[in-house]
This record gives sequence, structure tokens and C-alpha cells, in this order.
Amino acid sequence: MNKNPNTEKAKMSTDRKQASGKKIVVALGGNAILQSHQSGTYEEQIANVKKAAKEIVKIIRAGYRVAMTHGNGPQIGNLYIQNSLAGEAVPPMPLDACSAQSQGMIGYFIQQEMLNELSKHNIDLPVISLVTQVQVKASDPAFKNPEKPIGPFHNQKEAELLMQKTSLVMKEDSRKRWRRVVPSPEPIHIVEKEVIKSNIEQGYLVVASGGGGIPVIKKKDGLMGVEAVIDKDRSACRMGIEINADILLILTDVDRVALNFNTPKQKWIDRMILKDAKKYLAQGHFKEGSMKPKIQACIDFLENGGEKSIIGTLFSAYSAIQGKSGTTITKEL
Repeated sequence: MNKNPNTEKAKMSTDRKQASGKKIVVALGGNAILQSHQSGTYEEQIANVKKAAKEIVKIIRAGYRVAMTHGNGPQIGNLYIQNSLAGEAVPPMPLDACSAQSQGMIGYFIQQEMLNELSKHNIDLPVISLVTQVQVKASDPAFKNPEKPIGPFHNQKEAELLMQKTSLVMKEDSRKRWRRVVPSPEPIHIVEKEVIKSNIEQGYLVVASGGGGIPVIKKKDGLMGVEAVIDKDRSACRMGIEINADILLILTDVDRVALNFNTPKQKWIDRMILKDAKKYLAQGHFKEGSMKPKIQACIDFLENGGEKSIIGTLFSAYSAIQGKSGTTITKEL
């Protein structure tokens, strides 16, 4: 059934009035840009970003002011492997430098495809990608307990072999897949916060804090990068708080949040209130390196002034904003 373009245009107009210029942080998952069944080619990632851009432009057309961020788990893992394999020919870079590389690469993908999609709708909206540093504490306990998954997926046999031959730490996720895990300290401050705010206020679409941001600690003589990867969702939450966003939209490769995920008692959740989200988190329904950091980010955002948090799939972003898909979390019903 073909959609009536006039009806769609009227619907967009209504949504634009309702949005009233609300500020939204859209967080694209690294696993959504490079999906688990894909090999990671340039063409695959561009195709995924292109689809995402169509959804984000729908949100912009509805009147929201958008700041974007993105994950980099698969990408930074691949960069790290490339660094290691080429180590005899080219000096390998540490994780914080790999994070900066992935920010530039994925930021370029997003920036170009957003401009292309905006142009199709005759929307003159400048898009800018910012290399972003995010401050963490040197004393963060995460440095002694690696839990952030990066790199490609492995089966159990491959993971055990890698752990025997290297110093890598590997862990299993909720789908029985194994990945390397690294320290994931809590973000406490976006170093380029004022630059991000200024560009949003000037009407730019800003892509910032990619891959959770480049992790840095503050020393007496200034900032210094550290070997870690900050969780993208926690960093998106921190960015949302620091730029006074109204909505946090986390886009991943699953449509909604589930209780008892991947068990006979699995139950999909369309809406949650803050109190229940905290209860389910405490009960252990959400696993580390998977849904747990997303739920924690949503909770933190709401507890620090946010209006609503939403978790949904990369390709149904606009539908999630409308409450027609995804899981919406609010303080009260």
C-alpha cells in the first residue's frame, strides 16, 4: 500500500509543532553500524549508516535538534588487530589513539550520509564531527576489572585459544558469543562540552563523543590518554546531561528491551517507568556488555533532568520517538 505524500507531510508538520525544538541525543550502536553477521567492509558500514541517516532526518524534519554519537566496539577491535598484525612494519597505537581513529572514520561516514540525506529533502543543516575527549578517573575500579567488549565475535573454542596464546581477556555475552573485553571507566566530563553546546545552539547537527569519547585522565601537567574504551551509552548519557538534552535515544541491533532475555520466560517491554527500570537492573535482567549499560545510561539520564530515554533499533528511530516501537523509559507513566 502506497503512502499518501500529503498525509505524510501533514503528519511531519504536526510532529514538528509537538517537538518544539526539543534537544535529543541519538546514540548509534557500533554493532548496528557493523552488524555481527557482517565482515566489516567499507560498503557494509556505509549502507548501514545510509539507512540510519534516513531515520535521523525524519526526526530532524519533525523539529528536534539533534546531537549524534556512536559506538565503535567492532571497529576499534578491528583497528587494534590491524595494529597488532602490522606491528613489525608500523609502530602499533594504544587504544586511546585507536579510539581517535575510529571517531574520524565513523564520523566521516555519518557526516557524509547525513548531508546526502538532508540534501534530498532540501534541508540546509550544517553537519560537523568533533574529535572528543572524555575525562575519566585514574582510580576507576574498571581498570582492574575489564568488561567492555570490543572487536570481532568468536565461538568458545576460538576464544579459549586466543586466551591461551595471548594476554587478552575474553568474555561470553547473552547470545553465547565471545569477545575481547577491556577496561570501561565511567565518563565524568566531556572535555569539549562547550564546543558541542555552542555548535548545537548555532543550528549545527553535531556528531561528538564517538566510541564513548577518547578516554583521558587529568594530571598536574594536563590531559593524558589511557588504555580503555568508554561505553558509548554511558558517554551519550553524560553528553545529554551536560548539554541539557530532553531525550536520550539509544539505537542498537535489537528492537526492544526484554526481561529474562533468551530464555523461555522472555518478555518484551514497550514502556517502563524509572522505578521499574532500577528494579529490573538490580534483579540482574540485563547483562554486562549488552543491555545493562544501556539501561544504566537511561536511568542516569532521567535522574539528572532528562525527560525520557528510549532504546530501539537503528532502522526504526523515528518510530521509536513516536512510541510505536522500541522501549520508552520515563519517570512516571
